[in-house]
Amino acid sequence: MPLLQTPVVSPIPADSIPDVKAELGMLKSLPVDELINTAISGLVRLAINLAIAIVVFYVGRFIINKLYTLLTGIFIRRRIDQSLGTFLLSLVRIVLYFILIVTVIGILGIETTSFIAIFASAGVAIGMALSGTLQNFAGGVLILLIKPYRVGDYIETQGYAGTVKEIQIFHTIINTFDNKSLIIPNGGLSTGSVTNWNREDYRRVDWTVAISYGDSIDAARAALLDIMRSDKRVVEKYVEDARKYRAEAVAEASAAAGEPAPEVEKRRGWLARIFHRKAAKAAVVWAEPKLDERILSHLPKADRSPSVVVNELADSSVNLKARAWVHRDDYWSVFYDINERIYKELPASGISFPFPQMDVHLSRQQ
Repeated sequence: MPLLQTPVVSPIPADSIPDVKAELGMLKSLPVDELINTAISGLVRLAINLAIAIVVFYVGRFIINKLYTLLTGIFIRRRIDQSLGTFLLSLVRIVLYFILIVTVIGILGIETTSFIAIFASAGVAIGMALSGTLQNFAGGVLILLIKPYRVGDYIETQGYAGTVKEIQIFHTIINTFDNKSLIIPNGGLSTGSVTNWNREDYRRVDWTVAISYGDSIDAARAALLDIMRSDKRVVEKYVEDARKYRAEAVAEASAAAGEPAPEVEKRRGWLARIFHRKAAKAAVVWAEPKLDERILSHLPKADRSPSVVVNELADSSVNLKARAWVHRDDYWSVFYDINERIYKELPASGISFPFPQMDVHLSRQQ
């Protein structure tokens, strides 16, 4: 067997080791006056650096507090989730104070490279250990900032469907129709496709109505149109007009119930938001419509009138497709109500609903 060899350690060069005795000897050889002057100049530099560091610290703290207040106001106006807003504000404050402390230490003449290297290596280690959790956190931040869905929206994603009950930093909780709580990580929700059924105010309702061969398509179309147009919840022609009529109806209902009318939205100036002036001095009525509303007002209106078309010539029936536009809050109630009315009222117009059938012809062999 080979013998173990002791590693040879190369000697450290003598010139790389500071000669403390030589430096002490040089100080002893200096005159007393020069030693006093050197000490005084060092103390003066230290005092100046200390004063500058104190001033920088207090000025930096003042700026950090102002930025904290400004971000708090922005988060409140943007209606960012409270848990996310608190976390982000704390994170911003910690980061800014860390930068301020490192700056103050550098002004005092202390080497800061080692501190930064230690924190950087610790951050890399923590990031690698919590890669999946950080992905969910980043997804939660994006969801709460971009708002592809809100609490109360009905969504479909990753094979699940339900109403959003709560949006947390790491996951989203949705409730199904049978009141099961589903906890879905935010990482997949922020990068995958999400169907939001409550994104738009108005939706189209479809009914498939099968009539017998030989029945009048025109009579069936007229009967279906009469059923849909007689329902006040169905849009007559334009969604924009229906939206205005609905807002007026809601206002009338609120007035009849004795509820106060909603106040006009107000917005404060940026100087008032920064320096906390009184709202009475800086409040300005924001009467102009939003940009997207102004753009939509110049676009041509889409016709959303109820319609009935021949959808399919099936084996045992002629399938008609009836379509109507309704507000999203009335979707299911209109769907079920008109379903029942079709079954009750369509036979009165001479329309019959066929059953699946097959004609069999027998021939007698002689």
